[in-house]
Amino acid sequence: MDSSSVYALSAGFLAAAGSLSAKLTLGADYLREMCESALGGWTQGSGGATRCDWLHVPLRLLCGVLLLSCNTLMWTMFSKALRHGSSSAGVTVTTTASNFISSAVIGRLIFGETHSTLWWTGISLTLCGLLVLHSGTPHTSPQEAEKKDK
Repeated sequence: MDSSSVYALSAGFLAAAGSLSAKLTLGADYLREMCESALGGWTQGSGGATRCDWLHVPLRLLCGVLLLSCNTLMWTMFSKALRHGSSSAGVTVTTTASNFISSAVIGRLIFGETHSTLWWTGISLTLCGLLVLHSGTPHTSPQEAEKKDK
């Protein structure tokens, strides 16, 4: 596996992590529900209010910072993948496939989401196209290609 593929896979995962952060930042009470399930019986504070009534605010701010960080790192990894890759189409498809698969795994683990057979068929076709793209392109770096042109 070449460095452009590693960068592209990282960019896809970071895009999925950024989406997760956005969903937790702006989503309807995901953090409050997670807080209440994590703290269990310790959630009652003074006056009948739960500790999670105020704790979700700093957690949302933290998720907002994570969103910005993940997106910044994702664009950095994507641009490095484009710089090291021989094909921008291959890099783009690799990043997209990595994003889809990472989103599916994260959605299943954190939110209990499931996907239909049609969705899995679509991602399978995308992965088949990715294999065709990667098997059909020669593995030369942009620097080597530049030397050949001269």
